Amino acid sequence: MRVLLVLATALLVTAGCARGEQTEAASPSATSASTSASAPASSSSSATPVPSTSEAPPAPSSTEAPPPAPTTTTTTSSEAPPPPQPAPPPPAVQVEGTPCDITNGACVELSSQQTWLISNGVVTYGPVPITSGRPGYETPTGYFPVLHKVRHEVSRPYNNAPMPYSVYFTSYGIAFHEGSLTDPSHGCIHLSQEAAATYFDFLQSGQQVQVTP
Repeated sequence: MRVLLVLATALLVTAGCARGEQTEAASPSATSASTSASAPASSSSSATPVPSTSEAPPAPSSTEAPPPAPTTTTTTSSEAPPPPQPAPPPPAVQVEGTPCDITNGACVELSSQQTWLISNGVVTYGPVPITSGRPGYETPTGYFPVLHKVRHEVSRPYNNAPMPYSVYFTSYGIAFHEGSLTDPSHGCIHLSQEAAATYFDFLQSGQQVQVTP
């Protein structure tokens, strides 16, 4: 009887040890399983985010019009171009034997105190001597038209001094006329009586008088 009790006790002890080992063996697995189940999913949340490749970069908007092309503006002037200018006349030809280039009229050279009559570019009378204006009353130089003639003229500003055969060629009283060939004038051209009469007969209104220095 005592032997049976001892054997039964031994069996109980052995069975309890075996159950304890099984319990300890199973415990780590359960612990690790519970640990892994209860651990927060921090590793996945703390990982560096990977850029999403599903979002494509925005394509350029086709609604934006391209910049306008440069335009060329042609300006049309409303003003008509000026008409072509006529060619300048050929240079005048100096009349042989004189310093003048007129075709018809009287030529005067103050430096030599001479004068000529010219017709169709040729000397028809002269040279003949003259006297011209004194200092302060110099005879003007240039081209002048014959204005009018007075056969029996007097100089009213100078005490009605006689001025026979006067041929005026300025609006301020300068004329060819008979006068002294030794005393200078107040601007007129003095001629001898013969020359003054010849000039009076030859020169007509509108013809030219050219006075050179």
